[in-house]
Formats: sequence, C-alpha cells, structure tokens
Amino acid sequence: MTAAPLLKAEDLRVVFRVDDHEVRALDGVDIDVAPAEIHGVVGESGCGKTTLGRALLRLVPLRSGTVAIGGVDITALRGRSLRRARAQMQMIFQSPWSSLNPRMPVGRAIGEAARAHGRSRGRDVEVEVAELLELVGLDADVAARYPDAFSGGQRQRIAIARALAVRPRFIVADEAIASLDVSVGEQIVELLLELRERLGLAYLFISHDLSAVERLSERVTVMYLGTVVERTSTETLFRDPAHPYTVALLAAAPGRYPREVRRRYVLEGDPPSPIDPPPGCRFWPRCPVGPLHDPTRSVCRSVTPELVDLGGGHHVACHFPREVRLPDPAVR
Repeated sequence: MTAAPLLKAEDLRVVFRVDDHEVRALDGVDIDVAPAEIHGVVGESGCGKTTLGRALLRLVPLRSGTVAIGGVDITALRGRSLRRARAQMQMIFQSPWSSLNPRMPVGRAIGEAARAHGRSRGRDVEVEVAELLELVGLDADVAARYPDAFSGGQRQRIAIARALAVRPRFIVADEAIASLDVSVGEQIVELLLELRERLGLAYLFISHDLSAVERLSERVTVMYLGTVVERTSTETLFRDPAHPYTVALLAAAPGRYPREVRRRYVLEGDPPSPIDPPPGCRFWPRCPVGPLHDPTRSVCRSVTPELVDLGGGHHVACHFPREVRLPDPAVR
C-alpha cells in the first residue's frame, strides 16, 4: 500500500506582473512528496523551479491551486494558523552568503527560529542550538561567531541547522549546492541524506546538477516554461526518458555522454517568453520531432498535451512520447 503524500499540491498557478504584462511562472502544476521522500525538480533557468518551491511554502501568492501538508490544506491559512503550518516546512536557499544576517551571530540566528515557533525558551535555546550545530557537523562553540568567519560549505550547514530548528517534516532545498565547490557540495549531499535517515525528512530537491539529482532522488519532475512535462522514478527517467526536452537535458549534462552525442541533441533557440507562451505544447518551437520538422504534427501547435501515465507511474505531457532516444547508458 502506497503511503499518503506528506505534501500534495494541485493546479498551482502563480502570475507575476511585469510592467503591463502577466508572467505565468507556474501554470497548472501538480506535485506530491511522500514522507521521507527526496523528490527532484529539474529544468532550465526560468522554468519555474524556484517559484514552485516558494509557492509550496506560501512565500509567493497563488493565483489558484491548493497546497496540503499532512492532509491539511494550507492555501487559505493566514496569521497564526499559517505560522504553525510553516513550522512543518522550511527552505534551504541557494546562496549561503546571502541567507544569513552578517550582523547576527550564527547561534542567535538558529535560536531565533526556535523561539519564533515556540520550540525552545531561555537556556533551552542554547542547548538546542548546540545540538543542531553538532547535528550538521559543526562544533557547538562556533555559535558566537559571525557568518563572515565561515566558508561557504560551513554557512550552508548553518543554514540547514536553522531550517531544522523548528523540527520540520518537509524541506525545499533550492539549488543548495549550486554555489559550492564540487567537493563541498558532495559533503552537503551526504549531510542531506544523513538527515533524511536520522530525522525522516522529506525534500523537494531543486537543482541543475543532474548527477546530484540522480543520486539523491527517488522521483524526478521535469519542468518547462511553468509546466510539468515529465515525472517518473529517477531510475526510469535517466534510463528511459520519454519527453524530447528531458532527452535534451540528459544529453547536455556534463560527463554523461561523449561530445558527438551532446551535439546531436542540442536544442534550437531559446525558451519562449512566459509573458506570451506559444499555444498548444509550449515546447513545439524547439522540439526536434515537432511540427517544424514534421508538418503533419500540427496538433502540437494547437492542443496542450495532458500529463498522462505511460505505465508504472511514468507521466509525460507529449503528443509523441519516446520519439527521441538516447544511446544505451551501458555503452555510452
């Protein structure tokens, strides 16, 4: 029996105003995360990954849609009720340099989160901070130091400790290793895995680093221009991608395929503007098997493909899935 989702979001729509135009940052996105699951989210810059993470935590206003945590719809919550719900959800931001107040000792920054949500009081806060620092691999005596005394990797550990201070069940890790050196990022990946095992945390792991997503995640959602184009298990996605956009992402990942293979799958052009997305499938102006290459496939221009199950929980939004194939990874 499949466990009920810890987090479930349906039909999320987020619209930003830019001058006199509306930017559809999210346009009908569904996603769910099971207890203790690590769910990866990938896609080009500007596809809506970060907006999705912020929308789940109610950090950006929703045009429509619902978000539920632990079966409780938090979409309409305000004030104290929303604050209580947010204690179950936290975010680790991309930049460890800008996510901490440079004028505040790190122990105080961690302790403020615990105090704000009533987790600890007085002397108990100091004990809690010490335990959290040790949990993320730092000595407790660094609590009195300021952020500029730490490296990027240490700052990210401190940011993780601050997120854990309210004892969340779900964490959005938004490009949490993108600004770190490769070896340091690897240490943070190991830490996230360890915390998942020890605390039963669930993550939405947003990243450009496909190798980290492959290693960490049980499932992966692929986004393009504010929509979901593919979702399946990590093993299936990296072995048998069904959407031509996913194929292009995997082919472009450093070190996965030889140069001649990467060249073969390079996409033409740039993503369309979210201010005025194309009708039908949003990917068709760049699709290697779409109407620009096969005029008989005019359906791509006019009908928006639904996210359908190809079998085994492999969902894809494409009128002609599996038309583009990558070489067998075993012989690449």
